[in-house]
This record gives sequence, structure tokens and C-alpha cells, in this order.
Amino acid sequence: MKKFAAATLVFGVLVLLTGCTPTSQNTSDYTYADSLKYARGFSIQREGRIIKLTVNRPYPGATQSYTYLLVPKGESAPAHAADTQVIEIPLTRIACTSTTHIPLLDYLDETGALVAFPTTDYISSEKMRKRVDAGKVTDVGIDKGMNLEVLFSLKPQLVMSYTMSSDLGQLRKIKELGIPTVINAEYLEEHPLGRAEWIKFMALFFGKEREADSIFNVIEHEYLTTQKLTTSTNSRPTVLSGIVYGDTWFMPGGKNYAAKLLTDAGTQYLWSNTDTNGFLELSFEAVYEKAKDADLWIGVGSFTSLSEIESTENRYAMFKPFKSRSVYSYNARKGAKGGNEFLELGYLRPDIILKDLVKIAHPSLLPNHDLYFHRRLD
Repeated sequence: MKKFAAATLVFGVLVLLTGCTPTSQNTSDYTYADSLKYARGFSIQREGRIIKLTVNRPYPGATQSYTYLLVPKGESAPAHAADTQVIEIPLTRIACTSTTHIPLLDYLDETGALVAFPTTDYISSEKMRKRVDAGKVTDVGIDKGMNLEVLFSLKPQLVMSYTMSSDLGQLRKIKELGIPTVINAEYLEEHPLGRAEWIKFMALFFGKEREADSIFNVIEHEYLTTQKLTTSTNSRPTVLSGIVYGDTWFMPGGKNYAAKLLTDAGTQYLWSNTDTNGFLELSFEAVYEKAKDADLWIGVGSFTSLSEIESTENRYAMFKPFKSRSVYSYNARKGAKGGNEFLELGYLRPDIILKDLVKIAHPSLLPNHDLYFHRRLD
């Protein structure tokens, strides 16, 4: 289950943090990670060693939050509302439902905790693929096709999922089996570093708050340092993004995290003044009128060449960036089974996305950086 809605149109991220492999330690008295700098989607409160974890916005348009009590093994949960799930920590076995959860486990040195995943071919992580290939991660199927009997037999202590709406039918069935379920809503964060900060969310379930904090601090530093490089540049190349699906051109709105990345990379995203944090739906004609002379076209879905783009819609060839061969895809890296590394690792490493975008727009600012997720189409 990949996040197609937010990910199929725009950008890319990542290289594992060598040198940030955490070591196991007791972090029950560690509270700095409770102070979130960018993430708005969850909040943390502590009552002694018990953690009250709230997902503030579990899905688009949500009017209610979800609360979870994380209780250390051997301790009793305090009085709580009937709909508050109690989860014993630290976890040793988890099922996840989005590829974006995979790097959170990898970076926290909890790769070995994953026991179930829908459609394991989507997983690109080399560390996790070794477990998949060894039969240690079971493919349990997607959405309503998930095999709940197999899931139950694997005895996960938690299913971490996501939802695009209030329809939690499948998650309710999982809860009825006695398996706690948690909503991870990282994809709703508007700031790129807000998405990356959800590593602190995952860390709470494994007692790895200190490690998560250290990892995030490195990512934040790299992002802000790269962003600062663009503040003195006088040129800001204009950027077009997205492609046509059916009769509609989809592209990120001005409040979308992708637009934030483009702005921080020292470019002028042509739709940056729109208010939506989702995706705009425009006619081809409206896009052409505004962006026909754009300098760059970044984010073209799954297209792999200019000829493929033109064969799908010959009017694409009328745009200036098409003519100047300034069209960039985020599909430079694929996993062993064809999974897109950008869609898996991008949320956690916006600093690498930003470096790619700066290299594309202002190559002299990062002379030693090689594009990681992005590539120019020929």
C-alpha cells in the first residue's frame, strides 16, 4: 500500500545515514524528543513512563483525533477512555502498511521487527529485502484483500497503517483480532521536515527517542544548510510540475510540501501562490498558457524518456523545458523488485531531495553533489 495520491506526481529523496546507527538504551527519562519542531500531526505527553500519543489529524478533513497509551511492559495502564488503545512497549514485532514506514525502522535499527507487509515487492530497502527474501517478512495482501488469518498467525504486537478517510473498516477487523492498530499520518505534513520528524513517532514504540532525535537533527541540519545556499542567488528558475491524467493536469498546490521544497531550492514554482496543500486539477490549456516558457519541468510521474512523454500527449513537446531537455524525473533509483526508492525513503530524507533540486536549478552551488533520486530525461 503506497501513498499514490501524494507521491506519484512530484519529487525524490535519500541516502542512509551512515554513522547514525543507534544503540539500544533506556530512554524512558528522555523527553527532548517530545518537543516537536515541524510536525503538527501528532503530539506527545508523558505520565511517568507512560506515553500518551495523539494523532491530531489522522486523515484529510478529520474532525477528531486518535489517542494511544504506550505502556512499558509490566506496568498498568491508567484510567482511560474506552476508545483509547493501550499498547505495550517496547515492540519486537510489527506489521506496517506503507513503504514510507520501512526507512523509519531501518534508521532506528529495528529492521528485524517487521514481520508482515502488503505486497512486499514494493519494498526497496536492501536491508529489508534481505529479510523478505529470507521469508522473514510475510506478504499479507492489500486493503480489503488482506489475509487476516495469516496476519493473526504472525503475532504482530501492532499494525501501523494510514488512511485517506474515516473508513476504518479493515482496521476495526484487525483490532477485533486483539491486534492494536495505529494511524501514521506523516503524509499530511506540509513542511518537508515535518514529515521527516515522524521518525520520532515510530521511535516511541521501540524506546528509541534519543536515537530518533539524533537522526532527525542531522537531517534538519543538512536541509537548512542547503536551503541557506540559495538565499544569495539572484536567479530563480521558473518551474512546472506534474502531468495530465485523463483530461486533467495534476500538480502540487502552493501549500503542498513539494512547493515548499521548490521554493527552498531557490526556484520560482509557478503555482506557489495557490492556497491548497493538496493537488491542483487544471486543464492542459491553462497550464500551457502559464508555463509554456518555464525553465524547468520537475516531476513527470512514471515517464522514463522524452519520447515516451511525447507519444502519450504530443502537446507536451510544445513546452520550453521539453525543447531544451530540462525535464526531470524522480525515478532514478528502483529496488530489486521495481519499487521506487523515492516513494519509500523520500519522506524521511527531504535534505537529499533539496540537494537534488538545488543541483538541478543552481548546479554551481553544489558542485560535488550527484543527483540521487532525480535524473534528466533524454
